[in-house]
Amino acid sequence: MNRSFEIPAGNDALLRCSRFPAHNTPKSLVIIIHGYKGFKDWGMFPYLANALSREHEVVTFNFSHSGIGEDLHNFTELDKFARNTFSRELKDMEILLSYLNQHPDLGSLPVFLLGHSRGGADALLYALDHPEGITGVISWNGVTHPENLYSPEQKRDMLQQGRAYILNGRTGQQMPLDAVLLEDLEQHQERYQILERMREATFPTVLIQGTRDGEHLRRGSAQLTEIRPDIDWVQIPDGNHTFGTVHPFAGTTPQLEQAIAVSEAFIDRTLASQLGQ
Repeated sequence: MNRSFEIPAGNDALLRCSRFPAHNTPKSLVIIIHGYKGFKDWGMFPYLANALSREHEVVTFNFSHSGIGEDLHNFTELDKFARNTFSRELKDMEILLSYLNQHPDLGSLPVFLLGHSRGGADALLYALDHPEGITGVISWNGVTHPENLYSPEQKRDMLQQGRAYILNGRTGQQMPLDAVLLEDLEQHQERYQILERMREATFPTVLIQGTRDGEHLRRGSAQLTEIRPDIDWVQIPDGNHTFGTVHPFAGTTPQLEQAIAVSEAFIDRTLASQLGQ
């Protein structure tokens, strides 16, 4: 049974979280990070959290500016979504990790970050900034080029009009994107250069990706594994960006089960390596 909790994250900012306690003595703490236009209760995430909680403590959360507020299933805070920079998301993660590190049951556990899509970029960037606090990173269909998240047309509109829009195909909402998003990317260009920074990184990482994921995301994974051949790139046959799952959740898929199994194996392998086994 998951437990909900909230963490203040600054002025008019709140992290809404769910904890999935381990069924057995936990091996680690896994933090699941949703992606662009995502949220912790989207489709596969509760199922994934339940599955991993067989042997791990698991925490899911909504970024404070994800666009999701008290209504946990609908985008009712589009003004915040419009300003949801990578800097804001990384600050949210610092607040969350600081809170969890002080928790009596969770603070001593090895920490793994599991990020989907844009959340994969967040996971890598956070680990690059805080390598001493992260045991390993699991990227599901992850972004490796934050600067390419927005289309040329969206960037033009943000620059010329101060705001662009992106369609949420599921809800039909035109979701706003303010110029501050581009400003953040420009101000922190070096920080967001994942490929260059990963050259010297040493924390264990695995890329888990569907063979039918977006071409640009697959290209980024190929580039990262060229730079770092030691990083496993596990490709899930016939897996799309959400491993065949939808929202509302309509049940698991073979692709999702394979992604979960690979994630569990990576955690076990990493922990065993740390123990010198």
